[in-house]
Amino acid sequence: MARRTRRRRLLSAAGLTALVTGAALVPAPASTAQAEDVVPSVTVRPDPSYQQEEFEGWGTSLVWFANATGDYPPEIREKLAELLFGDEGLALNIARYNVGGGNAPDVKDHLRAGGAVEGWWRAPEGTTREDTDWWDAEDPADWNENADATQRWWVDRIKKDITHWETFSNSPPWFMTVSGYVSGGFDAGEDQLKAESVDDFAAYLAGATKRLEKAHRIEVDTVDPFNEPNTTYWSTRLGPNGEPVGGRQEGAHIGPELQEKVLHALAPALRKARTGAGISAMDETNPSTFARNWNSYSPAARDLVDQMNVHTYGTGQRTTVRDLSKAADKRLWMSEVEGDWGDGQSFTDMRPGLGLAQRIVDDLRELEPRAWVFWQPVEDHDNMRPGGESAKGGNWGEIQLPFSCTAADTLETCPVRTNTKFDTARNFTHFIKPGDRLIQVNDTSSAAAVAKNGRGASVVHVNSTGEARDVTVDLSKFRTISQNATVTPVVTSAGGKLERHRAIRIGDRSATFTVPARSVTSFVVKGVSGVAADAPLLRKGHTYTLTGVQSNRALTVGEDGSGLVIGTGDGSSAQQWRLSAVRPGDGVRQRYEFTSTRGGGHRRLTVRDDVPVAEPHTGVRDRAAEWIVSGTGDGTWTLVNAATGRLLEVGGQATHEGAAVTTWEPNSGANQRWTVTDVTGS
Repeated sequence: MARRTRRRRLLSAAGLTALVTGAALVPAPASTAQAEDVVPSVTVRPDPSYQQEEFEGWGTSLVWFANATGDYPPEIREKLAELLFGDEGLALNIARYNVGGGNAPDVKDHLRAGGAVEGWWRAPEGTTREDTDWWDAEDPADWNENADATQRWWVDRIKKDITHWETFSNSPPWFMTVSGYVSGGFDAGEDQLKAESVDDFAAYLAGATKRLEKAHRIEVDTVDPFNEPNTTYWSTRLGPNGEPVGGRQEGAHIGPELQEKVLHALAPALRKARTGAGISAMDETNPSTFARNWNSYSPAARDLVDQMNVHTYGTGQRTTVRDLSKAADKRLWMSEVEGDWGDGQSFTDMRPGLGLAQRIVDDLRELEPRAWVFWQPVEDHDNMRPGGESAKGGNWGEIQLPFSCTAADTLETCPVRTNTKFDTARNFTHFIKPGDRLIQVNDTSSAAAVAKNGRGASVVHVNSTGEARDVTVDLSKFRTISQNATVTPVVTSAGGKLERHRAIRIGDRSATFTVPARSVTSFVVKGVSGVAADAPLLRKGHTYTLTGVQSNRALTVGEDGSGLVIGTGDGSSAQQWRLSAVRPGDGVRQRYEFTSTRGGGHRRLTVRDDVPVAEPHTGVRDRAAEWIVSGTGDGTWTLVNAATGRLLEVGGQATHEGAAVTTWEPNSGANQRWTVTDVTGS
């Protein structure tokens, strides 16, 4: 679908250089340490030959903070808005609007501050929790067109800054749930959405989305009907008086089978509502649970999903979801995460900022998302202080203020505070911008991107250690480095926030800077472009061996000439594969064909009935013979078959000579990773 482009005024590399005091260029290498000091060192090598698709940007859910603050005094709201969406703040360009479910009118509010998001329904006077069959999506009287005024104030305030809107649900309205409460079921492991309410739920989401679009003159790109649905997080407990005392936020368990039914109902509901929004799913809590849900979907259900959304509260199997998205050829978002990474509420402790920064780096490298979205960067200060949710207090959110302020408050009586996560996040959001392309980097503490126009790059490096260290930015994989090329470090540490250092002139295709202990540094690279001829690992006409990471044995054509096994690497033609074709694709989604060189023959690496074979090359393009190759910068790769979506692997994690090579669904196993070695001419 068409995408709108937001014009930002964030500082470019040239702007940064001009702002440097004195504007002098420092030849590389440069170090802030004393000459006699021995400083640890690391080389960071960005590789523009491995480019992801265009990055769509950075975002947030609105939810609790918007619900809590949308009627705050103007000076407080404006302060928050600038910190979140302003060019000097987090500069976010994606917003996720929460379509509230809403408890019955006679249910006493038991949700956390900001958590009771008003639903879009209007119940007849006297309706109680027991009345569940009154709502009709076709009856205008059952819709509250003016619902959710506080969250919607934010929609109007920020819409000039937002290029991507998404609506999502934490829970269906109370009258569509099994328990009768939006805080979850009495059994957290049982489906909360009533089976007979699936169509109503779809109509509710589609209707609310269309009404939001019309009232605020925005276009919603995607609708996600779920939030961490296949978990046991969401439950309601009743006290002796029959009032709910457990469950402080909206949530609903919806298992994969019921998820499918919702997807099948939502697609026609969106068309009927005449909204151009597509479907995103399923906002699962971690990649492994996402993969389990996704793999259980039918092909028809997967086809209904335009965008795959996953959270990274758990971090295992990021590459599984990465490969699933490439197999399905679908856009992938990291659509929610937040955390503490500290020990008690603090606005100066660098540990939370470093923890967030490393999480972003890991997500960008391993997941390869098109967007990275905060849960909510604004948290309730009072809930996070010692004695709140945690005895020690907490550091959730990059910005904290009380969610209990009134119309009489000011910035002095309702102060807005930022912690170190706010500052380290800006090291990313200011220098990796929408339209840039994330690229591969060899260092697990760094992320890198090339500029949208292809001229210039950025590297963000996290030093979580207690020592300063020399960071050499090696730019040898770029084709062109201009005579006046520079690297400008921008450092966040305990000693300062986004401190701009003098530009370093690139010498010998690299530049060195000493980063402080416990710091995050953005390196703004000016004057580089293109891809060096020898940078790509995979080049048409070159010959390679593929060695299993777990087995340490090479992919080998068997004695029958077609079956594939693993064997001791001997460099024979049975283990050599010529890259015979490169099929166009967007960035790292391009496809490759490998042809066996055994006996001078022409047998393509192909998948038939889920079994990889070396079969005679027909000269006709065949997706079953095309492979999408993915890596994280550690020198190992996965190969996704374009036709089946399955990965090339050593079956059963075998290591013995002659073990069968097969294919399987992505699972991040070592038996699904390969080292690829160029043996051309050997």
